[in-house]
Amino acid sequence: MPAANLYEELKSRGLLFDATEGARAATESEKLTAYIGFDPTAASLHVGSLLPVMALVHLQRHGHTPIAIVGGGTGMIGDPSGKTAERKLQTREQVAENMAGLRGQLERFLDFTGPSAARVIDNGDWLTSISFVDFLRDVGKHFTINYMTAKESVKRRLEQEEGLSYTEFSYMLLQSYDYLVLNEREGCLLQLGGSDQWGNITAGIELIRRVRGVRAHGMVMPLVTTSAGVKFGKTEAGTIWLDASLTSPYRFYQFWLNTDDQDVEKYLKYFTLLPVEEIDAAVQAHTAEPHRRTAQRLLAAEVTRTVHGADELARAERASALLFGGGSVQGLSAAEIGEVLNEVPSSDAPAGLADGVLLSDMVMQAGFASSRAEARRLIAGGGLYLNDTARAADDRVTREDAIEGQVIVLRKGKRSYHVIRCNPA
Repeated sequence: MPAANLYEELKSRGLLFDATEGARAATESEKLTAYIGFDPTAASLHVGSLLPVMALVHLQRHGHTPIAIVGGGTGMIGDPSGKTAERKLQTREQVAENMAGLRGQLERFLDFTGPSAARVIDNGDWLTSISFVDFLRDVGKHFTINYMTAKESVKRRLEQEEGLSYTEFSYMLLQSYDYLVLNEREGCLLQLGGSDQWGNITAGIELIRRVRGVRAHGMVMPLVTTSAGVKFGKTEAGTIWLDASLTSPYRFYQFWLNTDDQDVEKYLKYFTLLPVEEIDAAVQAHTAEPHRRTAQRLLAAEVTRTVHGADELARAERASALLFGGGSVQGLSAAEIGEVLNEVPSSDAPAGLADGVLLSDMVMQAGFASSRAEARRLIAGGGLYLNDTARAADDRVTREDAIEGQVIVLRKGKRSYHVIRCNPA
C-alpha cells in the first residue's frame, strides 16, 4: 500500500527535492488536479523521463487527478532550463507525430478511466491560438525583466557565450500561462517537475495569484545522476528509450541490471512501486551477498515488466541468462541472439550448408577443436551443443537448423559460444 499521503510518499522515496509553502497541507486536505509537462522532442520517452512519470503514478494512486501536458506549443520552442545551448526548433508535423508516441507510452503507467482518470492535454490548443498582443497584455505585463533574469535557469544561460534568445527567454511566460489556463479550465492547483523547473513553476504560481487570486502550489523532484556524477540514462551506446524499436527490451533490462551498487537502492525507490520496506529488505540481502546482485535483478525485473510487459521481461531474462552459462537460446529470436552474443566469436556459414555440413567440421570451424577426431570426442562426451541441443558427431547441419534461417549457435561447455551467420538463401 502507498504511504498515507502523496507528500510523505514522495519524501520517503527521496523524490521530493523542494515544495512551495502550503503544498504539503494541500495534498493532505484535498483531492488535487496536478500536472507535469513533457517536451515532445522525440516520439518516445526515455529512462530520464521516468521520474516525472512515476510522480504522476504516485499522484494518481493517492486519489489525485494527473494531467500530462504534452507541449505541442512549448515543444516548438524548447525549454532553456538545464540547457547550455538553444534547441533546434521542430515543425508542427514533428511535434504532432511525437505527441502521439508519448501518449501511447503514458497509457502504460496511468489509468485513463475512473474518478481520478488521467488526461493528456496539448498546450498547443491554447498557445497556438492566442495572439502576440493578447499574450503581452494578459501575461507579459505581470512579469518584470528583473524578475525573469533573477531565475537561475536564465542567469546561467546569460553567462554563457551563446547567450539566450528572446524565443527561449519567453519560455517561462509560456509555461506560466499553461499553469494559469489549467487552473482556469481544470481547477489545477499543483504542478510537479524536476528541480530545474523551480523557476518556471514558481512563475506560474505567481501569475495565478495575480490574475485569479488563487493559491497554487509546486513540488519538484531531484535531478537524477549516477554515483559517478553522470547524467542518468546516458550510456556509451546512446539514450535508453522506452520504445522497444529504439531500445530492445533486452538492452533495456541490461541497463537496469548494470546499475551500480551505490545507486540501486535509490533507483528502486524512484522507479518502482515496491513498498519501501520491501526495498530495504532487498538492499540488505544484496549487501550480504553482493555477487548475487539481488537488488539489481529486482530493479531490472520491475521496471522492464512495467514498460514492456511480462512476456518481454521473460524473454529478456532468458537472453540475459545466456551470458552466465545458465540460459538457453530456445524461444529467442535471431535478432535477440545477435544482440546478446554480439561480442562472441562468429563466422559465416560454410558454402555447403544447403546440402548439409558435418557437425564435427562445423565445430572445427568454430575453433572448438583442432581436428575432426578431437571434435568427435568433444561431441561424444556431451560437451558440445547446437542451439542448446546435443547432437551426434556424424549429424549434418543444414539451413533448417538455423534459428529463423539466420543464425546457428554452437556452445562448448557452459560459456563458450560461437555464432554462425547464415547468408540469405
